[in-house]
Amino acid sequence: MEGDGELAKKDYYEILGVSKDATEEEIKKAYRKLAIKYHPDVNKGDKDAEKKFKEINEAYEVLKDPQKRAMYDQFGHAGLGQDGSGTGGFGGFEDFGDFRGFGDFGSFEDIFDMFFGGNSFGGKRRGPQRGADLRYDLELTLEQAAFGYEDDIEIIRMDECDRCNGSGEEPGTSTRVCPSCNGTGKIQYTQNTPFGRFVSVKTCSQCGGEGRIIDTPCRKCDGKGKVRKKRKIHIKIPPGVDTGHKLRIPREGEPGEKGGPKGDLYIFIHVKPHEFFKREGDDIICKIPISFVQAALGDEIEVPTLEGKVKLKIPAGTQPGTRFRLKNKGVKHLKSYGRGDQHIIVDVVIPRKLNAKQKELLRKFAEISGDEIKGQHKGFFEKVKDAFGV
Repeated sequence: MEGDGELAKKDYYEILGVSKDATEEEIKKAYRKLAIKYHPDVNKGDKDAEKKFKEINEAYEVLKDPQKRAMYDQFGHAGLGQDGSGTGGFGGFEDFGDFRGFGDFGSFEDIFDMFFGGNSFGGKRRGPQRGADLRYDLELTLEQAAFGYEDDIEIIRMDECDRCNGSGEEPGTSTRVCPSCNGTGKIQYTQNTPFGRFVSVKTCSQCGGEGRIIDTPCRKCDGKGKVRKKRKIHIKIPPGVDTGHKLRIPREGEPGEKGGPKGDLYIFIHVKPHEFFKREGDDIICKIPISFVQAALGDEIEVPTLEGKVKLKIPAGTQPGTRFRLKNKGVKHLKSYGRGDQHIIVDVVIPRKLNAKQKELLRKFAEISGDEIKGQHKGFFEKVKDAFGV
């Protein structure tokens, strides 16, 4: 629809009213507040509210997902697909009759849960939760960044305890049914009020909603089911990366809760400064010193590149600051074929000390060239007068 194209162009952070550095909790809180306000159940027949509600959900679907959010932050809507969500659209979302696809909640039961402490309609247990993402800062040389890098890195993360296989209980022991909730994971409370009898259901505080209690926790993980471990991961960095680029490695983050998927590992790239080369985009800049004799008479010299030395011809009469281009000697393009160029800037070096013979030869050169030296030359303004006949 034409309206969908307009929605996809709007800034998702602006839609939810949060800053670009907002936390996941802040994004979730803003989403819930707006979703309650514009929910179709509250605004029956209000097409503008329906449109706003769809817009809010579209923004939340992207910003709640670390992978989609990272793509959106780096590339905007262009990095998320045709509808701006990175998912190819919200299936069944046009039909507001069954309220499917509403993110964290889709009906007034879920909204009611928020106001009355959760689990008010049946004491829902916390379901599978995705694990946290991890960050690894990788320092590369300019050559590694230019041509790619492959190696093993070592990270420390939480992993399933190999003693109890994640159960949290000491091998050979078993859990027992929680006496407070009788294994349901929830406690029901009844309250009589002037408006009638109200029944609310809360998560059992003794078992944390699990329904079972571990009497003998695993001595390796202390009943948590997870322990910190070192893990080696093989990584491949594509050629052409630069400082600020990120590489996502799926499912190498922290483990999820209750069978939820693992988070992702993000490799943050930092390229060390080079002793001779300077990078400008995918081009390499290098200054090379030459003598004034080489500049005047011309020469063929060897210059360094990222792949070794090559010969460069210096034409006679080369001026200081002249730039020479070595085609395809720069950095490989990250998202396309080909490479940048290397630019050689010549720096004509004037000797600080000359011996008597060198000075004499230069004086003769000056005489032949018609140059006046050592106090015999005319001043600047005198030369101007001579030139213009003043």
